[in-house]
Amino acid sequence: MDKDSAENLSGPFDLERCVQRALGYNPNMQSIRAQLRGAEHGQRSALGKFGPTLSGTYGYTFYNRDYQYSGKDGDWVASLNLTQPIFQGFNLLANWQKAKLNRESTEASLTNVELTLIESVQSNYLSLLKARMDVKSAEDSVARLESQLKVTSAFYEVGLRPKAEVLDAEVDLATARQDLLQARNSVSIQTTQLNTLLNIPLEAPIQYVGELTYTPFGLTLKECLTRAYDHRPDLLMGEKSVEMAQKDVTMSESSFYPSVNGHWDYVTRGDDAGVNGSGYRSEESGEYWTAGVDASMDIFQWGADYYESKQYDEMVKQMQADLENTRLNAGFEVKSAILNLQEAADRISVAKKSVVAAEEAYRMAVARYQAQVGTNTDVLNAQERLSMAEAQLSQALADYGTALSALYVAMGEKNLGLKEIK
Repeated sequence: MDKDSAENLSGPFDLERCVQRALGYNPNMQSIRAQLRGAEHGQRSALGKFGPTLSGTYGYTFYNRDYQYSGKDGDWVASLNLTQPIFQGFNLLANWQKAKLNRESTEASLTNVELTLIESVQSNYLSLLKARMDVKSAEDSVARLESQLKVTSAFYEVGLRPKAEVLDAEVDLATARQDLLQARNSVSIQTTQLNTLLNIPLEAPIQYVGELTYTPFGLTLKECLTRAYDHRPDLLMGEKSVEMAQKDVTMSESSFYPSVNGHWDYVTRGDDAGVNGSGYRSEESGEYWTAGVDASMDIFQWGADYYESKQYDEMVKQMQADLENTRLNAGFEVKSAILNLQEAADRISVAKKSVVAAEEAYRMAVARYQAQVGTNTDVLNAQERLSMAEAQLSQALADYGTALSALYVAMGEKNLGLKEIK
């Protein structure tokens, strides 16, 4: 990692900064940017084929008898040739247009890679926040069970409770501690995964900040579909693929037309390596130039060119069918993401109420136990239900954020921080 990259690691990383970091340094982005630069060079190369080409030759020829012009057995020749394409059966134009379409398709592919990376970073970031909530819930659970174990042990010491209740409390506490260890390990794994996506050293002490929240989403299905059909890069890539296939048809049909080229040739001869014509007879000149236009055309190829064009015609139909399939899948992804978003939103509402009820139930169970009118089993069951309610809330919040991220990606939009659309 270079110095500039290392300096960018200071300070807290929220969701938006994480995505920006990934877009700048993830190897997948570097790869697609190199591909785009290659496509740009390809377009320039195709444009260059419209211009003239200049070539030169230089050589020596030995004859088994004296050369008729110089009277010697050897001849040195140097020449220049300038060729300008005039008409190539629309091949050059179609080739340049296809290269331009390929660059535009690669630009759309760049956007597609960005969206995929954004969704991956956001998903892992949300998983990290959920893991942290799970750690907090597990720590609270351990603290509650430790407190209950102390109370149960105190009651046992004075003979108010049997040993079995102490053992039950110890078992539940040990289980809670194992859950806490697993939750902390999950945080470490998610942090490592996020560092990898952001191209940050695994041992770097990055400060990831944020918490799982509910962000309202007010667009209708129709509005989401309209945005998707207008912005999704895979649809644009499909359209460009159809157009490139059509250019292949034009290029394959170029053999049905003559090829016309203009040319200019300059030739100089001599009887030595310097191409000096001192040995030539005075009435002959070793230096001359010519200019002209020529046309050529393949008259018959046993149907090879005809069936090649038909082959590309079918490829156009294939690309059109693939584009329609992509469009259908885009609609399905948007609809599916909206349904998942709505489901997660409903679960959040239910889970919040469940946590409030579970907290009150646990408080009442502890109070009844301490007043000697409740059982240790009631307390442990209430504690378990509270932990479960907290886990359901964190899962619902994480699922909502993940569904929201997937919905924006399905619409082809980059919402780096998953902020509310006004």
